[in-house]
Order: sequence, then structure tokens, then C-alpha cells
Amino acid sequence: MHYARQLIGNNYAPYKHFATCLLLQLRNLSFSQTTTKPPLFITHCKKMADHDEIIDKERSKSAFKYVEDIAPGLRLEMDLDKIHHTSISDFQEVQVIDSYFGKTLVTDGKTQSTAHDEFVYHESLVHPPLFWSALLSGTTESDGTRIPGSAPKSVFIGGGGELATAREVLKHNSIERLVMVDIDPKVLEVCKQYMPEWGGEAVVSHPKMELIVGDAHKYLMETQEKFDVIIMDISDPIEAGPGIALYTQEFYQRTSEVLSKPNGVFVTQAGSADFIPHPHAFPEDDDDDNKESWCFSPILNTLATVFDHSIPYAVPVPSFGECWGFVMAFNGDAKEARALADLPYEVIDNLIEERIEAVPGVPDHKYRSKGVKFLTGKEKGSEALKHYDGVTHRGLFSLSKSLRIAMKGDKRIMTVDNPVFMY
Repeated sequence: MHYARQLIGNNYAPYKHFATCLLLQLRNLSFSQTTTKPPLFITHCKKMADHDEIIDKERSKSAFKYVEDIAPGLRLEMDLDKIHHTSISDFQEVQVIDSYFGKTLVTDGKTQSTAHDEFVYHESLVHPPLFWSALLSGTTESDGTRIPGSAPKSVFIGGGGELATAREVLKHNSIERLVMVDIDPKVLEVCKQYMPEWGGEAVVSHPKMELIVGDAHKYLMETQEKFDVIIMDISDPIEAGPGIALYTQEFYQRTSEVLSKPNGVFVTQAGSADFIPHPHAFPEDDDDDNKESWCFSPILNTLATVFDHSIPYAVPVPSFGECWGFVMAFNGDAKEARALADLPYEVIDNLIEERIEAVPGVPDHKYRSKGVKFLTGKEKGSEALKHYDGVTHRGLFSLSKSLRIAMKGDKRIMTVDNPVFMY
């Protein structure tokens, strides 16, 4: 009993809990001093103390938090396990951290991608437009069967500093030339050093890859080259951020001129695709300050003023805490817009088997889940992709009713004089 009182005086919480239980039981129990096996209640109390000790150790490891603002009044918080790198470039703050989602790239306080699910974002951004370009360059038989053409051969990436977007493009064996222009050399340097799984040196040194440190807006405004696909994997349109001009009607008009015909396809990341930030779904709750913080609908609307078709799609990205939107745009017959979303599963799956090959030399992520098959860089077809296939393709274009209502009510268009800034 004296030992129990001593433990109660100990500042370590698990001991206090154990000792209190022990003292309460000893007051009502006497047992032989020769007993070699402790009574059951002591064993139980000890187990409780051990459990509390484990919990306390977990709490001690979670003293540092990574907190990201998702929307006004809404934040995503998780344990910050490690900081690999932090610096400030000429354009933004750049950090590489370890969190619940593994290695994570953060710029200006916003998660860009994580080891846990970066492939979800990048495969969704890249493969739908590239395969659609292939089908637009081909023929359609009398029964509606689509025969893909030789495109896409040339692709332009604006942004994409993690190099994962380029990694996915280079998986297409039809590609002959890939030009990537990113404005921030610090992001490229940091990603090559700390995030080789995203692409790293294997992508930078790829014979089909031309990497340019520069202004993607300026490059496309001045180029005489034509591209089959233009991919904008750029920072969100944040006020004073480097990507504002890349979300305007004027810029989109120029991209339509740079695209090849008839198979040219444009795609851009478009911010949050959750219905929550779209107050237009519930007019009585409309809030001018809130609606000005979201850009999925304005990007869609703006592209619709330039291209014959602008098609929204979205995918859940767990590390973002929300679904993420993309908009694909192209010119052509009206029936093509519906055909894109309704492509039979086997059309996409056949294209994957015929055209996709892993990029050699890119190390795979180290996942915590048991039984995960690691890529070796020698895979072909569906083995080289982790997320995208024919079934996934159909799901990407199946936006919820509430989101479609919300987007229909938002009429904003983004121009140089009237930009829209994301929260």
C-alpha cells in the first residue's frame, strides 16, 4: 500500500492511474505475502497503465501539427512527423514534410501532393486528355467504334514542378516531345532532391523531355509550335501568386491557337470540386465573400467562352481533404462532349494496354500498407498505373447533382481585369 501511495505522487500519468486503482483495491483486500502470482485486478490495472503509457507516448509525438485552411472556418489538421526542408523562393514558400499522408510538398501553406495519393491527382490530370487526343486523331466506324490515331505526340506542361505530371505523360509510348515550363527553380531543385519518387532525375534526363525554367504564360504567348495536349499543373489562383495570368480568358484564347487540330486538348487543375464551397446551390445562404474564394465554376465558364466544349471532372484526394476538380476543353462536334464521359470501359482499358509503359529509374513510394505491390519501372499496361482505368474514367466525369446545381448557378468569368482568387 505504501508503494501505491508513492506511485500516486509520481507525475507520470499512467503510474498515477495504475496506483489509484491499486490503492482502492488494497483497502478492501488482504492476501498472503507469499503469493507469487498477482491477483487478477492488479494484472488488469497494469494493462491499463501500459495502455495509458502508449497513449501518452503518441501524444508526445503529436505535439507539432500541420494545419491547412481548406475554407473559411474549415481546417485540416494532422500530426507533423518531420520537416525535411523549408525555404523561400522568389515566388513562394517551399516545404517538404512528413505527415499522416507520408512525404508531402507544401507551397505557401497549401498541400500540393503527398506520397499517399499523388498518383490519384496526377493520373487523373494526365491520362484522360491524352487518351482523348488519341481518339480525336483517329476514326469512328459505322457502328460507333473508335479507332485511335497516332496522337498525342507533343505535349506541353505549364508548372508541374514535382515532375509527377511529366512522369505520367512519359508513360505514353506515342509521345515524341514533352516541353515543361516551370517558373520556380527552387521547387524543381527541392523535388529532385527530396521527392525522387515523383519523377526526379529519371524524368529530367529523359530523352523526350525538355525542361525549361521560365514563365509558361510567356512561352505559350510567343511560341510558334503546336501541341497535341496542353496541361496546366499550376498553383491555385491565389492573390499575388505566380499563376494568376494562367487562369484568364485571354490566356485560354492563346492556348486554343497553339493546340493542334483536330485532336488538340487542353486541361487544367481547377481547385476544390466539393459542393460545400458553392453557395449557389443554396441561394438563401449566398455569400459574396465566400463565393469569391472558389474557382472551379469560373474556370469552366471561362474555357466555355473559348472552346466548343469544356468538360468538368473531379476525383477525391484524401490529403487535400476534399474532391479536386479539373476542366478539359477542346473543339469539335457537339456529340463529342458526351462521348468523352461515356466511353466504354474497354476503350480506355485497351488504350492503357497498348500505350502505357512505366518510366525506368523512378523509385516507387514506400507505402505503410502491407501487401502493396511496388513498381519497378518495367511495368506495361495497367500494371504501370495505380489509379486510372476504364471504370475510374467513368467515375471521374460523374459529378454529383448538388455540385452540378451549384456550378450552374455560378456565372463568373475570369479575365485579366476581373480575376477570381481561390481561398
